[in-house]
Amino acid sequence: MSDKATLEYNGKKFEFPVIEGTENELAIDIKTLRASTGMITIDPGYKNTGSCESAITYLDGEKGILRYRGYAIEDLAEKASFLEVAYLLIFGELPNKEQLDKFHADIKANSEVDEDLKKIVDSFPRSAHPMGILSSLTSALTAFNPSSVDINSEEDMYKAIVKIMGKFPVLAAWTLRKINAKPYDYGDSSLGYEENMLYMMFKKPNESYVPNQTVVDALDKLLILHADHEQNCSASTVRIVGSSHASLFVSLAAGVSALWGPLHGGANQAVIEMLEGIKADGGDTAKYMEKAKDKNDPFRLMGFGHRVYKNFDPRARIIKKAADDVLGDLGVEDPVLDIAKGLEKQALEDPYFVDRKLYPNVDFYSGIIYRALGIPTEMFTVMFALGRLPGWIAQWREMRLRKEPIGRPRQVYVGETHREFKPLEQR
Repeated sequence: MSDKATLEYNGKKFEFPVIEGTENELAIDIKTLRASTGMITIDPGYKNTGSCESAITYLDGEKGILRYRGYAIEDLAEKASFLEVAYLLIFGELPNKEQLDKFHADIKANSEVDEDLKKIVDSFPRSAHPMGILSSLTSALTAFNPSSVDINSEEDMYKAIVKIMGKFPVLAAWTLRKINAKPYDYGDSSLGYEENMLYMMFKKPNESYVPNQTVVDALDKLLILHADHEQNCSASTVRIVGSSHASLFVSLAAGVSALWGPLHGGANQAVIEMLEGIKADGGDTAKYMEKAKDKNDPFRLMGFGHRVYKNFDPRARIIKKAADDVLGDLGVEDPVLDIAKGLEKQALEDPYFVDRKLYPNVDFYSGIIYRALGIPTEMFTVMFALGRLPGWIAQWREMRLRKEPIGRPRQVYVGETHREFKPLEQR
């Protein structure tokens, strides 16, 4: 096989190197394309364009494979904790016990948030979308932590990482308590990372709160499954904002904003909104399955199939059991969740969906779990962000350590050609 690709245009031939990744992915290196040919490529949505070389996450949508730093997502979800996975993604290796204990202790030590941030939270109306609040608070952290990170200092980098890992869950919990009109809580430092998240979100001021272990386990798996997903919209946003040497906190705030969109992190919210709509129309799941099959019907079945995975979403296989465990343990009675289970059963048995591999995806099951926990629908994407945080940090850190150039896509101009300027009185 040749290690060169040849482009022929207008009687001239140009050669470009072909590079190969460790999983045998091939890419044509076109860094010199414009300089050597005067042309650029155009690829809306960058579906065929690699923006970087990365050693963090590998996925194969055709085979349903997802690996973090070489470890199968199935093994990590079953055998590792979220903080172990976060350490793996950010630093490249699974931690030993001493490293993990230090990581957790340092995160706890950095979990206090400046009291003045409460004033910013209070300034939002209760009707504000939680993702708007979270993005603003994440960006505001820069004002309270103005010193820049020296990327050449491992100590500096580590301090910034444990600082945001400690403070981000507080900001997310305060966001929920704001919209629920509850007093803000700093949590309990004696608890584990996930237990403390639940404590900060749900503890009532006049009651003790003991996290349910089934819920803790389900949250741990959800955070792991959402921790990274290669060069998706928000990860790419974090990298391109960071490429300007913007601070870690500002780059993460941009990632939060990118995740907000309904085509990205808002998908699990769209699932529940769809289920609510079916319930309001009488709850006939068979009717909506038929509507989903009708190409002329505008209805779309949310939470089924995936843009990347052309087979079963490997994350969905894992979280399906957790969803069943949560519903069984909590004994939740909710007609919306009954509709979800009905849709799931029909889709897994209907040849139309099976043949097209339109299986329930991770957004479908995560929406069910968050609904069962009593988390408001508009908070679902915030929960997604809590999981994606270490992936964003890993992407930012890798981009800076690799000294990647500032992101600056080209364009093909299709506007007006040169026009003579006319004075105002002649227009």
